[in-house]
Amino acid sequence: MFASKLVRYYGMFTIGFILFSLVLLLLELFAGLPTAFIGWLFLILTMGLYAVIGVISRTKLLDEYYVAGRNVPAVFNGMATGADWMSAASFISMAGSLWLLGYDGLAYIMGWTGGYVLLALLFAPYIRKFGQYTIPDFVGARYGGNRARAVAALAAILVSFTYVTAQVTGVGLIMSRFIGVPYEWGVVIGLSGVLFCSFLGGMKAVTWTQVAQYIILIVAYLVPVTFLSVARTGFPIPELAYGQAIQNIQRLETQQGISKGYITPYNEPLSNASAVAAVKQINTQFGLQLAEPAPVTIPTQTNPGLGDWRNQPWDFLALTLCLMLGTAGLPHILIRFYTVPSVKQSRLSVGWALFFIFLLYFTAPAYAAFSRWEILQNVVGLKIGTVESGGKQIPTVLDNSGNPLPWVANFSRTGLLTINDANKDGVLQFSELVINPDLIVLSTPEIAGLPYTIAALVAAGGLAAALSTADGLLVVIASAVAHDVYYRILRPNASAQTRMRLGKGMVVVAAAMAALFAMPRLALIAQMVAWAFSLAAASFFPIVFLGIFWRRANGAGAIAGIVGGLTVTIFYMATNYFNPAFNVLGISHLGAGLFGLITNFALTIGVSLLTQEPSKEIQELVDHLRHPTEDDEEMGKVVTKQPVGGAVPAPAE
Repeated sequence: MFASKLVRYYGMFTIGFILFSLVLLLLELFAGLPTAFIGWLFLILTMGLYAVIGVISRTKLLDEYYVAGRNVPAVFNGMATGADWMSAASFISMAGSLWLLGYDGLAYIMGWTGGYVLLALLFAPYIRKFGQYTIPDFVGARYGGNRARAVAALAAILVSFTYVTAQVTGVGLIMSRFIGVPYEWGVVIGLSGVLFCSFLGGMKAVTWTQVAQYIILIVAYLVPVTFLSVARTGFPIPELAYGQAIQNIQRLETQQGISKGYITPYNEPLSNASAVAAVKQINTQFGLQLAEPAPVTIPTQTNPGLGDWRNQPWDFLALTLCLMLGTAGLPHILIRFYTVPSVKQSRLSVGWALFFIFLLYFTAPAYAAFSRWEILQNVVGLKIGTVESGGKQIPTVLDNSGNPLPWVANFSRTGLLTINDANKDGVLQFSELVINPDLIVLSTPEIAGLPYTIAALVAAGGLAAALSTADGLLVVIASAVAHDVYYRILRPNASAQTRMRLGKGMVVVAAAMAALFAMPRLALIAQMVAWAFSLAAASFFPIVFLGIFWRRANGAGAIAGIVGGLTVTIFYMATNYFNPAFNVLGISHLGAGLFGLITNFALTIGVSLLTQEPSKEIQELVDHLRHPTEDDEEMGKVVTKQPVGGAVPAPAE
């Protein structure tokens, strides 16, 4: 009954949203509806919807606040997981990375989708059978103590905060383009929508908001690329027209003398360009005078001894592995399996999540290819001109009638698009158009000359993707402080009301801190998310994996593994970020989690073998977890014995 009501409600919402978009499109084309008005209407509709769901779903019950009452049907948990998963990196930055990197960008596709296969095989049923509130709950019970729980809580905060900062960056970019406000104000406005959901209703509100956000983001992603496919190939399925787009890209690259081919694998040099840009932005943003690192690109003619790692697959493979294992170790994804009513439903929800993620990930390479084809064919070769902005003359591109292209001028003002007439011939070459990859998805509808309604729809989808992931991450951070540290360790007798108030307060604090750290835009969104995945792969994946499949793993080993894995990852990441000459086999800071992963496994296994084995009670817990196919009815009998709603008797701490 509950599931059928949800199908009806969300089905009506989907139809209504599509009709709303069509009405705006017709009003723009035939009634001249102003573009600014269209942007505000999309913003008011989507943000208003999220706020309404947040208010309706407000709760004072801990079970609903932390795990949505454990009654989310598998298909809707799959949609919520898909939205939770498909962040600003997936929606905004992944196609942009593919547009820029070509073949090398496929590491993001392979890693992020492959990680869900690992989740289904290794973690989902066991995590649901454990049945507590958080991943530090699992670590605390499995590894027998508050020390392990505290370390896991700090790791969860670190991973989630890194990830949520990337989402806030995406929110700022979208809002600044969406309604024309400065990036900083875009961050503030977007986060206010996040707080409406996660502050009032926790995981319950977040879950039902994420279902609506998934509908918006998938419609917004598929519509423009379908328009492009029809316009360029006459075929309405872009995924199947992808090959034709690739062929045209290769043809145009040959005609224009572009040496760095789109389909050439392992073709990216190591560089600290992100670090140089980040320090400049920090100095500008906060009025500081930090020393900027010297720009370094490897290989370099001045110092060939640093090595040329192009044509080598190691960085590609390291990044793919970190994204896969990081996926399986992300706290905000793992806790989604606590929200379903049974082990069977947890397996089904992973399958549904894979399907819903597939719809976007299967389309992203086509989106990138059609966008690159559009620029190579219809933008490169146009004349370079200037427009006045704020009393300054900024370079732009002129159409065949001599008028400035609106999208070039708009994005030039943000500083995320620059034109440099390097050969002074007044004609745009591909290498002279420098676009921040995070702009590709947002700008492609305008580049292709599609109606502004389509561009606003894409912005609404990107905002939904960023906000949906930010919601889940803020709940993880809040629960790590209020539940894992305060209640489980510091104040075991704290009332439910006190814990709820603290959790809500931490949502606000975490959001404010993420906004502060997002202001300098330290890297591309996809890069920042890759950092979070490296940290998750180096901290949680080995601990959860060994906790389920190896009875001998103990608390001392888990603590050593998490601390050692994070230390090695952060050291390699920071050092290579500023100085790419520091590397192993040409692996960049994005794949730093590989070294932390190895360290974590080695320390957890080694220290566990050198110290006392876990208690008999904990080993029985492991044996119990290892049989997730038990009848859910029998498992429910065990649940009734748990005062905190867990399915497995947790050892005393």
